[in-house]
Amino acid sequence: MSTLSKFQTYMTGRKALLPLSLVLSAISAIVGMAPYILIWFIIREFIQVGTSSQTIINTYAWWAVGLAMSSIILYFAALSVSHLAAFRVECNMRRCAMKKIINMPLGFFDNNTSGRIRKIIDDNAGITHSFLAHQMPDLASTIVMPLTTAVLIFVFDWRLGLACLIPIFFSMIIMRMMMGKRGRYFMQKYMDSLEEMNTEAVEYVRGIPVVKVFQQTVHSFKNFYNSIIKYKEMVGVHTKMWQIPMSLYTVIINGFAFFLVPIAILLIGNSGNYATVILNLFLYILIVPVFSQSIMRSMYLNQAFGQAKEAIDRLDNLTATVPLAKPNNPQKIKNNDIRFIEVSFTYPEANKKAIDNISFDIQPGQTVALVGASGGGKTTIARLVPRFWDTDEGEVCIGGINVKNIEHKDLMEHISFVFQNTRLFKTSLLENIKYGSPNASLDEVNRAVGLAQCREIIDRLPNGLNTMIGTEGTYLSGGEQQRIALARAFLKNAPIVVLDEATAFTDPENEHLIQQALKKLAEGKTVLMIAHRLTSVVDADKILVINNGKIAEQGTHNELINKKGIYTHMWNEYQQSVKWTIRKEACHA
Repeated sequence: MSTLSKFQTYMTGRKALLPLSLVLSAISAIVGMAPYILIWFIIREFIQVGTSSQTIINTYAWWAVGLAMSSIILYFAALSVSHLAAFRVECNMRRCAMKKIINMPLGFFDNNTSGRIRKIIDDNAGITHSFLAHQMPDLASTIVMPLTTAVLIFVFDWRLGLACLIPIFFSMIIMRMMMGKRGRYFMQKYMDSLEEMNTEAVEYVRGIPVVKVFQQTVHSFKNFYNSIIKYKEMVGVHTKMWQIPMSLYTVIINGFAFFLVPIAILLIGNSGNYATVILNLFLYILIVPVFSQSIMRSMYLNQAFGQAKEAIDRLDNLTATVPLAKPNNPQKIKNNDIRFIEVSFTYPEANKKAIDNISFDIQPGQTVALVGASGGGKTTIARLVPRFWDTDEGEVCIGGINVKNIEHKDLMEHISFVFQNTRLFKTSLLENIKYGSPNASLDEVNRAVGLAQCREIIDRLPNGLNTMIGTEGTYLSGGEQQRIALARAFLKNAPIVVLDEATAFTDPENEHLIQQALKKLAEGKTVLMIAHRLTSVVDADKILVINNGKIAEQGTHNELINKKGIYTHMWNEYQQSVKWTIRKEACHA
């Protein structure tokens, strides 16, 4: 599908506006050429007639003013119509993109940062709007004006016309070189650099508190700094590459007089009819710059079109991820056991399986813990339960039903998950907690707050549950945010709980409180948990040791200790680490 066709798909109800804008712009261009001819008529009156009629000159002058004004009005109308079309396209692009993203698998957001998504949707939709609203109407005039000018320069004197075409011909060759493959390649790299720089800028702004605490500078945020340097170097190299061609183009396109004047002198010498030649020379001096302006405008138009094409392609690529298939005959969950049956999964664009032939089950009310080295596949296993991704092989079942055959809403209602990276919205604590159950009463919220060990957080805030999170309210520590997230989970009260290193980034005090809350949250529920602190899994009904995407060992804590395998080694290392102390001599070193 061509770029213009893609624009048409977003122009619901306003598809006729863009062609109308082009027609109005074309008429404006033709009408805009008329004043040049009328000015030539006025000059002809002075040169050929000598004693020209003031009435005729006034008539020509007023017609020139009227047609110039008409051209401006028509062009304004063309821009107005194109803006209406552009606003519709921009609005629909944003709406369609967000509708697709909402339906994306949850795993999609692991690979696409919020900064990248915002950049691609907002900025690229804005680029297409600018192209359609401002550059697109110029397409018609860019085509019509050179054609009209070409007719005029050959009608009056074909010899002067040929002289005009010499600089135009060479300037078009240079322009084509500049706007060829290298130009398109630069546009792609330019958009890549902007996207990368925008993403890193968002991450840098989020990390400013850390940077300030440790008295660092922008250079300490290497990804952001490197993206700026990369952009600078890329643009610098491109600018230097076109320095000579652009200078040569500017000289040639504006140097038509160097070709016209010698030809005019030769024509006067051969014919002796200096009045006609000079008169025609005036006409060419008036209209040839219009031709050169059209060429320059076409160059900018081509560049804007390439940028708009790149923008809409990037938006398409972002939303190209296929949403998870909806079940044709969805089944209701009747039991809360979890079962993995020979499950394998590979992340998109990865060459190695994240998990390979995993099989285990969790009976209702049981707690199963996943332990192992980072990158072994623990988080992947946990995220296949709420169907962040679909398995490549095997089945993930809840209550004996493949999660692919469970309606998404029903699946989400049966699962609560608390991850290590907790996200709170910039709204009140009450609204943040009620995301677990929007229709919950205040008493139910307060009960969840107590169970999640959040009461002391709420009580020390002046506005209690109505305290705003963020710049207009207060900030919470990582452990406090995790407890608020646990309050959501308590309020939701789902029968299945997935915990992914819920205490990973907490201090000892918060960890103790979170551990207490997690024990209460797990009571009577089916729990799949990931933990890096092995003391939190000793009471699990079953522990799975995950290594390189496979189950290396499984059993209870005592059973695994007796096996003296990977888990025993991990346990011994953990016990040694908790006994580490800093000697007094090291403090004074």
